Amino acid sequence: MDYAAAREFLLGLKRRGVTLGLDRMRRFAERLGDPQKAVPCIHVSGTNGKGSVAAMIESILRAAGWRTGLYTSPHLVRLGERIQVDRHPLSEAEIAAYVEEMAPTVDGAEESPSYFEFMTAMAFVHFARRRCDISCVEVGLGGRLDATNIVVPEVSVITSIGFDHCDLLGDSIEDIAFEKAGIIKPERPVVIGRLPEAAEAVIGEIARSRESPLFSVREMFGDELANYPATQLAGVYQRWNAATATLAVKALEERWKIEAATIEAGLRVVEWPARWQEFIVGRRRVILDTSHNSEGAEMLESNLRELAKTTGRAPIVIGGVLGVSRAKALVEVFCRHAREVHFVVPAQSRACRFEELRALVPETFAGRVVRGSVERIFLEPDVCTAGEPGDTIVVSGSVSLAGEVLARIEPSRGPSESRLQDF
Repeated sequence: MDYAAAREFLLGLKRRGVTLGLDRMRRFAERLGDPQKAVPCIHVSGTNGKGSVAAMIESILRAAGWRTGLYTSPHLVRLGERIQVDRHPLSEAEIAAYVEEMAPTVDGAEESPSYFEFMTAMAFVHFARRRCDISCVEVGLGGRLDATNIVVPEVSVITSIGFDHCDLLGDSIEDIAFEKAGIIKPERPVVIGRLPEAAEAVIGEIARSRESPLFSVREMFGDELANYPATQLAGVYQRWNAATATLAVKALEERWKIEAATIEAGLRVVEWPARWQEFIVGRRRVILDTSHNSEGAEMLESNLRELAKTTGRAPIVIGGVLGVSRAKALVEVFCRHAREVHFVVPAQSRACRFEELRALVPETFAGRVVRGSVERIFLEPDVCTAGEPGDTIVVSGSVSLAGEVLARIEPSRGPSESRLQDF
């Protein structure tokens, strides 16, 4: 099977949609020999920050000398980014080989796995084949019923709780916290980031009922930013994420004991693209951001406020959002800080149309609102048509948009595989 055929097979699974639940995933994994049991893992959930925390944990574990697996979603540009060993993404040839091997377990099965379930199983198989010492596995959606939740982790991590995917996870902080807390396993430690009090109460009760030791970032580090570990990733919230990652590796059993200097070294070199990542494109400073919901909008506001202090000039924002329910808070933040807003439509079925985003612009916004597209704004890797030389351009609103722009300005990554980006 070549990669084109493998991609079509995966798109076929993707078209079947998403159904939350673990029974089908457990049966699929069993047919593959239960690869999720072969490699110890740290399991990471949360509304925001879970990808960054997973990357930080992996970087620390690798700095300690372990062979690491990293499973995250969605990818930014290429599908293979989701499954990495020692931060080497799966190649097209490896994906094709795994699809060819695993596809027969789908044919004739009573219930075929979803696209996300198939990719999750592929990650477990790859980590086992490569004999990883330990892996870090990011939850796809929620936690309790997510396909990744067939693991029994060394440590469970819940990075943050906010409003997102409310149609599937519930419309209260308590409901969402309950779903995220579904990854807590009996007698296995759980680490929580900076959470609302209502979420902490729910998670604390579930942890006690399962006799799972609970470690809180706020309790360990307090509220003073100076107490939080530094990381090369920009933004205050990344220091909170670094604290969460630090607690996670400290919660590991004695056999995984990691020194403070190793934790520091791992955080110092961690890489996680498009998280307030800066480029120079056409003599403009371009910042890629993946804020995509109301909690992310708060973090974006903090970053834009700091940006204004350092530049003294309002940026141009290029925004594209998946879902009108997510867009309102983001558009309001765009308009509070930008002198121009260019709305684009990411290549996703759930992407907001220009007219939907334009309708959310506050009447008080005095700047320009422009209908744009990634292709017209980023004509070439070194050409940006928005603004003028010396301007700062902030790209924000969705992971999909950040990935599309990254593919344009770093073509060595390969063409964007946006059709396979959603779950």
